[in-house]
Amino acid sequence: MRTARSRPRTPIAVLIPAVIAGVFFTLPLIGLAARIPWSRLGELATTSAASEALRISLMTSVAATAIATAFGLPLAWVLARTRFPGRRLVRAICTLSMVLPPVVGGVALLAAFGRRGLIGTLLNDWFGVRLPFSMPAVVIAQVFVAMPFLVLTVESALVALNPTTEETARTLGASPWYLLTRVTIPSIRPAIVSGMILTWARALGEFGATITFAGNFPGTTRTLPIATYLALESDIDLALLMSLILVVVSLTVLVSMRQRWTGALGDPR
Repeated sequence: MRTARSRPRTPIAVLIPAVIAGVFFTLPLIGLAARIPWSRLGELATTSAASEALRISLMTSVAATAIATAFGLPLAWVLARTRFPGRRLVRAICTLSMVLPPVVGGVALLAAFGRRGLIGTLLNDWFGVRLPFSMPAVVIAQVFVAMPFLVLTVESALVALNPTTEETARTLGASPWYLLTRVTIPSIRPAIVSGMILTWARALGEFGATITFAGNFPGTTRTLPIATYLALESDIDLALLMSLILVVVSLTVLVSMRQRWTGALGDPR
Protein backbone atom coordinates (compact mmCIF):
# COMPACT_ATOMS: atom_id res chain seq x y z
CA MET A 1 0.00 0.00 0.00
CA ARG A 2 1.39 3.39 -0.98
CA THR A 3 1.57 6.08 1.63
CA ALA A 4 1.39 9.76 0.94
CA ARG A 5 4.70 11.46 1.29
CA SER A 6 4.54 14.01 4.09
CA ARG A 7 5.80 17.51 3.51
CA PRO A 8 7.85 19.46 6.01
CA ARG A 9 5.93 22.16 7.83
CA THR A 10 6.63 25.71 6.74
CA PRO A 11 8.58 27.60 9.43
CA ILE A 12 6.63 30.49 10.91
CA ALA A 13 9.54 32.82 10.10
CA VAL A 14 9.00 32.00 6.43
CA LEU A 15 5.20 31.84 6.49
CA ILE A 16 4.57 35.32 7.96
CA PRO A 17 6.59 37.36 5.41
CA ALA A 18 5.21 35.13 2.63
CA VAL A 19 1.65 35.95 3.68
CA ILE A 20 2.49 39.65 3.88
CA ALA A 21 3.97 39.53 0.36
CA GLY A 22 0.90 37.72 -0.96
CA VAL A 23 -1.42 40.29 0.63
CA PHE A 24 0.72 43.09 -0.80
CA PHE A 25 0.22 41.78 -4.35
CA THR A 26 -3.46 40.98 -3.81
CA LEU A 27 -4.66 44.23 -2.23
CA PRO A 28 -4.34 46.39 -5.38
CA LEU A 29 -6.39 43.85 -7.34
CA ILE A 30 -9.06 43.78 -4.64
CA GLY A 31 -9.06 47.56 -4.60
CA LEU A 32 -9.49 47.65 -8.38
CA ALA A 33 -12.37 45.15 -8.27
CA ALA A 34 -14.03 47.09 -5.45
CA ARG A 35 -13.93 50.34 -7.43
CA ILE A 36 -15.27 48.89 -10.69
CA PRO A 37 -18.71 50.39 -11.46
CA TRP A 38 -20.29 47.03 -12.22
CA SER A 39 -23.69 48.58 -12.91
CA ARG A 40 -22.16 50.62 -15.78
CA LEU A 41 -20.04 47.80 -17.15
CA GLY A 42 -22.04 47.30 -20.34
CA GLU A 43 -22.25 51.02 -21.01
CA LEU A 44 -18.53 51.59 -20.52
CA ALA A 45 -17.48 48.53 -22.50
CA THR A 46 -19.30 49.77 -25.58
CA THR A 47 -17.95 53.32 -25.54
CA SER A 48 -16.05 54.33 -28.64
CA ALA A 49 -12.92 55.15 -26.63
CA ALA A 50 -12.71 51.67 -25.08
CA SER A 51 -13.69 49.68 -28.16
CA GLU A 52 -11.40 51.67 -30.47
CA ALA A 53 -8.41 51.38 -28.14
CA LEU A 54 -9.05 47.66 -27.66
CA ARG A 55 -9.27 47.16 -31.44
CA ILE A 56 -5.95 48.92 -32.03
CA SER A 57 -4.28 47.01 -29.21
CA LEU A 58 -5.48 43.66 -30.53
CA MET A 59 -4.46 44.43 -34.12
CA THR A 60 -1.00 45.71 -33.25
CA SER A 61 -0.22 43.09 -30.59
CA VAL A 62 -1.14 40.23 -32.94
CA ALA A 63 0.99 41.77 -35.71
CA ALA A 64 3.86 42.29 -33.27
CA THR A 65 3.62 38.66 -32.12
CA ALA A 66 3.73 37.39 -35.70
CA ILE A 67 6.79 39.50 -36.52
CA ALA A 68 8.51 38.58 -33.25
CA THR A 69 7.93 34.89 -33.98
CA ALA A 70 9.21 35.13 -37.56
CA PHE A 71 12.47 36.76 -36.48
CA GLY A 72 12.72 35.59 -32.87
CA LEU A 73 12.79 31.88 -33.62
CA PRO A 74 15.85 32.10 -35.92
CA LEU A 75 17.54 34.41 -33.41
CA ALA A 76 16.90 31.97 -30.56
CA TRP A 77 18.26 29.12 -32.71
CA VAL A 78 21.47 31.02 -33.46
CA LEU A 79 21.99 31.98 -29.81
CA ALA A 80 21.38 28.41 -28.63
CA ARG A 81 23.15 26.37 -31.32
CA THR A 82 25.85 28.59 -32.82
CA ARG A 83 29.17 29.49 -31.24
CA PHE A 84 30.74 32.76 -32.35
CA PRO A 85 32.83 35.51 -30.76
CA GLY A 86 30.74 37.94 -28.75
CA ARG A 87 27.72 35.64 -28.46
CA ARG A 88 27.06 36.67 -24.86
CA LEU A 89 27.17 40.33 -25.82
CA VAL A 90 24.78 39.72 -28.71
CA ARG A 91 22.37 37.90 -26.38
CA ALA A 92 22.56 40.75 -23.88
CA ILE A 93 21.86 43.35 -26.58
CA CYS A 94 18.96 41.36 -28.02
CA THR A 95 17.29 41.05 -24.61
CA LEU A 96 18.24 44.46 -23.22
CA SER A 97 14.81 45.94 -23.92
CA MET A 98 13.35 43.65 -21.24
CA VAL A 99 15.06 45.67 -18.51
CA LEU A 100 15.30 49.09 -20.14
CA PRO A 101 12.88 51.75 -18.88
CA PRO A 102 10.16 51.78 -21.57
CA VAL A 103 10.59 55.49 -22.23
CA VAL A 104 14.29 54.91 -22.90
CA GLY A 105 13.30 52.23 -25.41
CA GLY A 106 11.03 54.73 -27.14
CA VAL A 107 13.77 57.36 -27.27
CA ALA A 108 16.17 54.76 -28.71
CA LEU A 109 13.62 53.87 -31.38
CA LEU A 110 13.26 57.55 -32.27
CA ALA A 111 17.04 57.82 -32.53
CA ALA A 112 17.08 54.91 -34.95
CA PHE A 113 13.83 55.25 -36.92
CA GLY A 114 12.79 58.85 -36.33
CA ARG A 115 12.72 61.40 -39.13
CA ARG A 116 16.28 62.44 -38.21
CA GLY A 117 17.28 59.01 -36.93
CA LEU A 118 19.98 56.66 -38.10
CA ILE A 119 17.69 54.69 -40.42
CA GLY A 120 14.71 57.02 -40.40
CA THR A 121 16.59 59.68 -42.38
CA LEU A 122 17.27 57.20 -45.17
CA LEU A 123 13.68 55.93 -45.17
CA ASN A 124 12.37 59.48 -45.32
CA ASP A 125 14.77 60.78 -47.98
CA TRP A 126 14.80 57.73 -50.26
CA PHE A 127 11.28 56.32 -49.92
CA GLY A 128 9.27 59.06 -48.24
CA VAL A 129 8.45 56.72 -45.35
CA ARG A 130 7.94 58.20 -41.88
CA LEU A 131 7.53 55.56 -39.22
CA PRO A 132 7.12 57.56 -35.98
CA PHE A 133 3.60 58.44 -34.81
CA SER A 134 1.91 55.86 -37.00
CA MET A 135 0.34 52.45 -36.45
CA PRO A 136 3.47 50.66 -37.79
CA ALA A 137 5.40 52.56 -35.11
CA VAL A 138 3.14 50.97 -32.47
CA VAL A 139 3.98 47.52 -33.84
CA ILE A 140 7.71 48.30 -33.93
CA ALA A 141 7.66 49.48 -30.32
CA GLN A 142 5.80 46.35 -29.23
CA VAL A 143 8.19 44.06 -31.10
CA PHE A 144 11.17 45.84 -29.55
CA VAL A 145 10.01 45.31 -25.97
CA ALA A 146 8.23 41.95 -26.36
CA MET A 147 10.36 39.79 -28.68
CA PRO A 148 13.01 39.05 -26.01
CA PHE A 149 10.41 37.02 -24.11
CA LEU A 150 10.06 34.65 -27.05
CA VAL A 151 13.80 34.55 -27.71
CA LEU A 152 14.69 33.61 -24.14
CA THR A 153 11.89 31.05 -23.83
CA VAL A 154 12.77 29.25 -27.07
CA GLU A 155 16.53 29.49 -26.50
CA SER A 156 16.16 27.86 -23.07
CA ALA A 157 14.10 25.05 -24.59
CA LEU A 158 16.68 24.45 -27.32
CA VAL A 159 19.51 24.34 -24.79
CA ALA A 160 17.61 21.89 -22.59
CA LEU A 161 16.47 19.67 -25.48
CA ASN A 162 17.76 16.11 -25.30
CA PRO A 163 20.05 15.73 -28.34
CA THR A 164 19.43 11.99 -28.68
CA THR A 165 16.41 12.33 -30.98
CA GLU A 166 18.16 14.81 -33.25
CA GLU A 167 21.31 12.67 -33.40
CA THR A 168 19.26 9.58 -34.27
CA ALA A 169 17.47 11.40 -37.09
CA ARG A 170 20.77 12.76 -38.37
CA THR A 171 22.38 9.30 -38.48
CA LEU A 172 19.37 8.04 -40.45
CA GLY A 173 20.09 10.60 -43.15
CA ALA A 174 17.68 13.39 -42.24
CA SER A 175 18.47 16.66 -43.97
CA PRO A 176 18.99 19.82 -41.87
CA TRP A 177 15.61 21.21 -43.01
CA TYR A 178 13.80 17.94 -42.22
CA LEU A 179 15.55 17.79 -38.86
CA LEU A 180 14.46 21.33 -38.06
CA THR A 181 10.83 21.10 -39.19
CA ARG A 182 10.02 17.49 -38.29
CA VAL A 183 12.11 16.86 -35.18
CA THR A 184 13.35 19.98 -33.40
CA ILE A 185 10.40 22.34 -33.76
CA PRO A 186 7.80 19.70 -32.73
CA SER A 187 9.96 18.90 -29.70
CA ILE A 188 9.98 22.52 -28.50
CA ARG A 189 6.46 23.44 -29.63
CA PRO A 190 5.24 24.06 -26.04
CA ALA A 191 8.08 26.55 -25.53
CA ILE A 192 7.27 28.28 -28.81
CA VAL A 193 3.61 28.61 -27.86
CA SER A 194 4.52 29.86 -24.39
CA GLY A 195 6.92 32.40 -25.85
CA MET A 196 4.29 33.62 -28.31
CA ILE A 197 1.70 34.02 -25.54
CA LEU A 198 4.15 35.94 -23.37
CA THR A 199 5.12 38.11 -26.31
CA TRP A 200 1.50 38.87 -27.13
CA ALA A 201 0.63 39.72 -23.53
CA ARG A 202 3.66 42.01 -23.19
CA ALA A 203 2.84 43.71 -26.49
CA LEU A 204 -0.77 44.19 -25.46
CA GLY A 205 0.29 45.95 -22.25
CA GLU A 206 3.08 48.08 -23.72
CA PHE A 207 2.85 51.77 -22.84
CA GLY A 208 6.08 53.74 -22.44
CA ALA A 209 7.90 52.94 -25.67
CA THR A 210 4.64 53.18 -27.62
CA ILE A 211 3.63 56.64 -26.45
CA THR A 212 7.20 57.91 -26.92
CA PHE A 213 7.75 56.51 -30.41
CA ALA A 214 4.20 56.28 -31.79
CA GLY A 215 2.45 59.06 -29.90
CA ASN A 216 -1.19 59.25 -28.90
CA PHE A 217 -3.53 59.62 -31.86
CA PRO A 218 -7.13 58.36 -31.52
CA GLY A 219 -7.91 55.62 -34.01
CA THR A 220 -4.26 55.22 -35.01
CA THR A 221 -1.82 54.86 -32.12
CA ARG A 222 -3.94 55.15 -28.96
CA THR A 223 -3.72 51.65 -27.53
CA LEU A 224 -5.61 50.39 -24.49
CA PRO A 225 -2.85 51.18 -21.95
CA ILE A 226 -2.54 54.73 -23.32
CA ALA A 227 -6.31 55.19 -23.31
CA THR A 228 -6.39 53.95 -19.70
CA TYR A 229 -3.83 56.52 -18.65
CA LEU A 230 -5.72 59.33 -20.38
CA ALA A 231 -9.06 58.23 -18.95
CA LEU A 232 -7.72 58.73 -15.42
CA GLU A 233 -8.04 62.49 -15.98
CA SER A 234 -11.52 62.51 -17.52
CA ASP A 235 -13.46 59.33 -16.68
CA ILE A 236 -12.17 57.28 -13.76
CA ASP A 237 -14.86 54.61 -14.28
CA LEU A 238 -13.67 54.04 -17.85
CA ALA A 239 -10.05 53.88 -16.66
CA LEU A 240 -11.03 51.25 -14.11
CA LEU A 241 -12.77 49.17 -16.77
CA MET A 242 -9.79 49.31 -19.12
CA SER A 243 -7.49 48.37 -16.25
CA LEU A 244 -9.73 45.41 -15.46
CA ILE A 245 -9.50 44.21 -19.06
CA LEU A 246 -5.71 44.29 -18.98
CA VAL A 247 -5.59 42.59 -15.56
CA VAL A 248 -7.89 39.78 -16.69
CA VAL A 249 -5.84 39.18 -19.84
CA SER A 250 -2.55 39.15 -17.95
CA LEU A 251 -3.88 36.91 -15.18
CA THR A 252 -5.30 34.47 -17.70
CA VAL A 253 -1.94 34.25 -19.46
CA LEU A 254 -0.04 33.63 -16.22
CA VAL A 255 -2.47 30.97 -14.98
CA SER A 256 -2.50 29.18 -18.33
CA MET A 257 1.31 29.06 -18.41
CA ARG A 258 1.76 27.98 -14.79
CA GLN A 259 2.08 24.30 -15.68
CA ARG A 260 5.02 24.95 -18.01
CA TRP A 261 6.86 27.11 -15.50
CA THR A 262 6.38 24.71 -12.58
CA GLY A 263 6.51 21.40 -14.42
CA ALA A 264 10.29 21.38 -14.60
CA LEU A 265 10.39 21.83 -10.83
CA GLY A 266 8.19 18.84 -10.19
CA ASP A 267 5.23 20.75 -8.73
CA PRO A 268 2.89 17.99 -7.49
CA ARG A 269 -0.28 20.05 -7.75
